[in-house]
Amino acid sequence: MLSQVLLVSAPGKVILHGEHAVVHGKVALAVALNLRTFLRLQPHSNGKVGLNLPNVGVKRAWDVARLEQLDTSFLVCWSACATEQEDIAAPTPETLEKLKEVADFPADCTSHERPAVLAFLFLYLSICRKQRALPSLDITVWSELPTGAGLGSSAAYSVCLAAALLTLCEEIPNPLKDGEATNRWTAEDLELINKWAFQGEKVIHGNPSGVDNAVSTWGGALRYQQGEISSLKRPPALKILLTNTKVPRSTKALVLSVKNRLLKFPEIVGPLLTSIDAISLECERVLGEMAAAAPAPEHYLVLEELIDMNQHHLNALGAGHSSLDQLCQVTMAHGLHSKLTGAGGGGCGITLLRPDLEKPEVEATKQALIGCGFDCWETSIGAPGISIHSAASLDTTVQRGLDGL
Repeated sequence: MLSQVLLVSAPGKVILHGEHAVVHGKVALAVALNLRTFLRLQPHSNGKVGLNLPNVGVKRAWDVARLEQLDTSFLVCWSACATEQEDIAAPTPETLEKLKEVADFPADCTSHERPAVLAFLFLYLSICRKQRALPSLDITVWSELPTGAGLGSSAAYSVCLAAALLTLCEEIPNPLKDGEATNRWTAEDLELINKWAFQGEKVIHGNPSGVDNAVSTWGGALRYQQGEISSLKRPPALKILLTNTKVPRSTKALVLSVKNRLLKFPEIVGPLLTSIDAISLECERVLGEMAAAAPAPEHYLVLEELIDMNQHHLNALGAGHSSLDQLCQVTMAHGLHSKLTGAGGGGCGITLLRPDLEKPEVEATKQALIGCGFDCWETSIGAPGISIHSAASLDTTVQRGLDGL
């Protein structure tokens, strides 16, 4: 068991193209968003295991001695060799009920707290129970990602937990060498992190697709179609504005609405979904070209056209919203191109930033969007996946976030 402090981070995700169409068997492109979730794991010997989530005001602790006395046979069983896992079933309703007993939630527990605590306890008990004794530790997780915005915040949380706990228990080696600022695990170790993170996502969401945790683990860009996930080779990092309209929406209701429209107008909506599929494939081709050679201005022009076409298609499917129309109009007034990302009906949108843009132009667009009452971040997509860091490599904002300041 390692005794040093571990610092890891994982990216969020956005859907670049293919939202809604993916539900009907078409291709979706998901990309890692360089707004990250950071986790600090501090081993100690005070007989407690603590979880601190300053973004959502959660601070909980449990006695290790009490956890040691649990009958943990209700947890998933893994084979002794960490690289040859058995196929494992999703956490059962029985597992979740027993975890709720262990969690001992207070009466005023929030909707954000419950799934986060249950996922932590599930991963901690499952991964650490093969040790001679459960470890005493404190885990603090702080995120740049807003929660509940469809940006993969829960997957980044699960990926960080899985990576840190597997490294602590020496199921996978710590890849960070002395003097290094940051490093990543081998492909084999990333597979194990991803499998465990997927279990954490099941605790939180019930029946997730696996896309969010895969993007957060591997980084870059992924192609998803009918349950099959594959990485795009060396996708370019693209600068974007990410805008949160802060308009709440129900993904389930929007997916059902598109399905009903397809049933009502199959000869109209069917071709729209086929066209969105073609947009995803063309975008994949252009990103491949950009990775193979230096990105050219023409590539960005094509990406902008694809963004515009996809946004119009999504409006035709009924996934639009007046807040998203406003976002697109504001950015178009500054010569930029935007589309919704995720379910639509509000939520978030992305705006492509060409490399030739001057800083004042970007700042003026950001201020115009903030003036609409939106939250706006200048960031990038195609970011690295789960990574481990030295303390000195983390900037002041992250350090303060982890310290709860």
